[in-house]
Amino acid sequence: MKKSYKILYVEDDQNLAFVTRDNLEKKGYEVTLCYDGLTAIQAFQQERYDLCILDVMLPKVDGFNVAQKIRDKDSHVPILFLTAKSLLEDKIQGFQTGADDYITKPFSIEELAYKIEVFIKRSIVHTELDTERNTFTIGTYTFDFKELSLRTGSDEYKLTLREAELLRMFCMNANQVVKRDDILKQVWGEDDYYIGRSLDVFVSRLRKYFEKDSNIQIENIRSVGFKLIMPV
Repeated sequence: MKKSYKILYVEDDQNLAFVTRDNLEKKGYEVTLCYDGLTAIQAFQQERYDLCILDVMLPKVDGFNVAQKIRDKDSHVPILFLTAKSLLEDKIQGFQTGADDYITKPFSIEELAYKIEVFIKRSIVHTELDTERNTFTIGTYTFDFKELSLRTGSDEYKLTLREAELLRMFCMNANQVVKRDDILKQVWGEDDYYIGRSLDVFVSRLRKYFEKDSNIQIENIRSVGFKLIMPV
């Protein structure tokens, strides 16, 4: 029997919410619909979801704070923002609070369904990967891709799936330049200006994880890409 993937969908526009939920349910997804951020947080505390879709402008608790609460409980579940805001600062804030991607309103159901399918497929691939092939030593750190964990000494950091995918790509090309275009196409599945800026946010987050080992650096190669510099 095919698994029914569970989606937490938070949208205060009831007309849009009904149409979107109905279309997603027709595609076989099990959708929990919430109209405000507080209800969404409560729903997430009570159930396990495969994907969260959050509007930014929500009553009671906004989407950014909902995303933070979700990340506090689960660093793995993909978060997709739906936003009427087009400012770069708003999108960057979304990524900083733990979002994996966004769609700007108005959007098509086909575009949303495509994004969901991409995340679901990545989750399936991730769970099927063999741990031994995806464990890396990075200076004083141990990175386990399957477990989405980065450890050094007694400290452990839980990574989002996208953080782990990005770090794994750097590890597999350690001390070599990885082109921005290649990163965006392999990790994000597409290359555009806003996603390119979000890549910078994710790199900054990885750099913070490695602050305890000065021998590890993620160097920005201007107009080309990045290089993970680490002891051989």
